[in-house]
This record gives sequence, structure tokens and C-alpha cells, in this order.
Amino acid sequence: MDRRRGFLPIETNWFDRLFISVVIWVALSLLWLRFLEPLGLSIWICVAISLVLAVILIRRG
Repeated sequence: MDRRRGFLPIETNWFDRLFISVVIWVALSLLWLRFLEPLGLSIWICVAISLVLAVILIRRG
């Protein structure tokens, strides 16, 4: 398998890291919609941040 240790405190494969990225994306989107979108910031900024975090997490996590 593709199990390895990165900066995450657990041993993961690519699917585990993908799942963690999706959970972070959902949580960040909900927080964004609750606190930042009423201030006028677009949800697309949140999507871009989530995508960057996902790439970092999947490649190095």
C-alpha cells in the first residue's frame, strides 16, 4: 500500500488524506457561510483556500 507518515500524526494513504481534505472543505465552507459571507466575501475564496489546503494535505500529509 501507499502508507506513509507525513506531518499528520497518523499513518495514512492517499484516500485517507482525500477524505480528511473533504471534511476540512465542508467545515471551512460552513464557517465561511456563517461568519464571512455576510460581510461580502465570496464563497469562491473559500473554495480556493480549501483546494490549496487539499493539495498540500494529499501530497505531503
